[in-house]
Amino acid sequence: MDFHQNYFELFGLPVSFGLDGGSLTERYRDLQKVLHPDRFANASDQERRLSLQQAAQVNSAYDTLRDPLSRARYLLRLRGLEYNDESSTISDLEFLEEQMGLREQLADIRHDKNPTALLDDFMARLDARSREYIEGLSGLFASPEDVDMEKAKNLVQRMQFIRRLQAEGEALEETLM
Repeated sequence: MDFHQNYFELFGLPVSFGLDGGSLTERYRDLQKVLHPDRFANASDQERRLSLQQAAQVNSAYDTLRDPLSRARYLLRLRGLEYNDESSTISDLEFLEEQMGLREQLADIRHDKNPTALLDDFMARLDARSREYIEGLSGLFASPEDVDMEKAKNLVQRMQFIRRLQAEGEALEETLM
């Protein structure tokens, strides 16, 4: 087993955004059965270290591939597009205004008389937007040879905004409980 191969190859899956989650999970479990450090309890120090490294790589690969945002970022990286989240900006003013509006709505929910109902609606809208971005990424990555890298990067950045808002909404939800 070559652990320098890309994550898709590691799991024996095609390099694709639209992968089969069941196959990914099944292959992950198979690899963990073989590589789990507990299986190497009586092995040499070197074998135990190697097992730990390989199991950690399998875990990292699985976490990356099972999450659509991480999978899209990984596909971009495989195609040579690396970018820094902190320094990479979106210049679409309409989108930025929408994000500011969503942040204001989330802040207003905290002070409403019935915040739970508003938060449920807010989170449902974010979920719908996230699904829309995932569908867009599926379409862009459908033809592996001809991916519009800038459009894909733009959708990844937009999805990151939505993810941050979802995390903030989930934190508010916990506070309200």
